[in-house]
Amino acid sequence: MHLSIYEYLFLFFMIFLAGFVDSIAGGGGLISLPAYLFLGIPSHNALATNKLSSSIGSIFSTFRYAKERYVVFEIGIISAIFSFLGSFFGARLALLISDSYLKVIISVLIVFAGAFMLMNKRKKVISKIPKTSFKKKFFISSFIGFIIGMYDGFFGPGTGTFLIIMYTSFLSFDSISASATAKIVNLSSNISALIAFLINGKVLFHIGLPAAFFGILGNWIGSGIAIKKGDKIIKPIVLVILFLVVFKSLRELI
Repeated sequence: MHLSIYEYLFLFFMIFLAGFVDSIAGGGGLISLPAYLFLGIPSHNALATNKLSSSIGSIFSTFRYAKERYVVFEIGIISAIFSFLGSFFGARLALLISDSYLKVIISVLIVFAGAFMLMNKRKKVISKIPKTSFKKKFFISSFIGFIIGMYDGFFGPGTGTFLIIMYTSFLSFDSISASATAKIVNLSSNISALIAFLINGKVLFHIGLPAAFFGILGNWIGSGIAIKKGDKIIKPIVLVILFLVVFKSLRELI
């Protein structure tokens, strides 16, 4: 599949925007995946290529958060291991569904994931390291990693946001530490799903690799911006994207 220069420019801007948003509060997939689908890329290829560009971009925001010591590795590594396993299973499940049905499922999930993201009010707490027993932390972090990882492998958008919500709700992370730790887990699940898609030859490298460069820029810039200020920018953007996705889905059904 080949894109025109204007389609590439559109995609590059959207991937930059997705990386910027995702590095702050998650949900970048609500922008990047619809962008791939909007250009007429088949659902399986869109999911696979989105994993390629988002994985590469996430490496840089993860590095920046880790460098500033916001990542809680004790929790992140456990979640990342189980996220890797869950994501591979989720991606394999997605590959079993026909492209036409998968497109409908993706459209519905995008709307619900976006609505959940917009309505959720994350609580602000001051604890960075959860003060619970290792056994409890292991159980919670592994459960979160596997379930969210499976969701990420099957679909993806909103994964980072859901991880942040889980960490702040069940392990009392502050928002910045939750976002930073979520990056490691999200990166692990992205790579796992990407491997599954690579095995099945679904990744469009001639589209995903150039797009990844702009994802890197977005992730690097976004990770340097405070989450509190970022939320004010993110929600209006997601609303616009959701409107476009719903409009496009309804137009195809009529």
